[in-house]
Amino acid sequence: MNKIPNRQAICEVLMEEAKKDSNIVVLCSDSRGSASLTPFAEAFPEQFVEMGIAEQNLVSVSAGLAKAGKKPFAASPACFLSTRSYEQCKVDVAYSNTDVKLIGISGGVSYGALGMSHHSAQDIAAMSAIPGMRVYLPSDRFQTAKLIKSLLMDEKPAYIRVGRNPVENIYTEENCPFELDKANVLREGNDVAIIACGEMVKPALDAAAILAEKGVSASVVDMYCVKPLDEDAIVSVASKAKAVITVEEHAPFGGLGSMVSQVVGANCPKKVINIALPDAPVITGTSQEVFDYYKMNGAGVAEKAMELM
Repeated sequence: MNKIPNRQAICEVLMEEAKKDSNIVVLCSDSRGSASLTPFAEAFPEQFVEMGIAEQNLVSVSAGLAKAGKKPFAASPACFLSTRSYEQCKVDVAYSNTDVKLIGISGGVSYGALGMSHHSAQDIAAMSAIPGMRVYLPSDRFQTAKLIKSLLMDEKPAYIRVGRNPVENIYTEENCPFELDKANVLREGNDVAIIACGEMVKPALDAAAILAEKGVSASVVDMYCVKPLDEDAIVSVASKAKAVITVEEHAPFGGLGSMVSQVVGANCPKKVINIALPDAPVITGTSQEVFDYYKMNGAGVAEKAMELM
């Protein structure tokens, strides 16, 4: 069982790259511990800025550093980064086209019992609605590392959401195909297409395995690049399937499901079912308890797929 969360993978990549590039700067809003960035702060104190609990300042200062030639990575809980500093993300980062990478940590329902104030079930929709803002939800630590390395090579804004806890590996260090803004088709099938992002990719794969035992062929797509959305990958799997299922740790409006529905409706119309968090405060519990309760697990996704057959 993997014990390395995606946030730690981000820190490891940034530490390795910071040895070679002094322009890499990490900023936190009193969240270096929860972001797993304490090792970076200790190893590169001159490339680390602690802003305190001031998310708006975090984003604006990052934008200013980018204009001065730095490569800032601003880490803060996704629930606050995507709401309290929304205007700064829109104006100072996206509209101003600054090279700021926004890292939303403890995304989705990672904070569990802390409830709706600490859950980020709207960030995919909110950040995707900003012109010029890219949105990524990597599915495991290996893909997270590849994503951060790739984003270090460009100068465009991006929002990366990762969860708090370790997630099971989807890939391996030796086998992690990656092309920026291109989804990975993890499994081919002709009965149902399951398109997932972030921590929901593993349940999608589990569902495909369950369905295979029932004689149902499912394709699985790791849509880590929610914006820009890989429309070609969607059309490719959807055109061969009888129905499409999307799975996301997000509210049912404006996220991956809504985006996929638009693409499928325009190119190969058929039924699209979105499995997501409810349009209500979620129950109290760990991430897995929440997922199990709302059937956002392998068995639940497979059950929904069988209803469509």
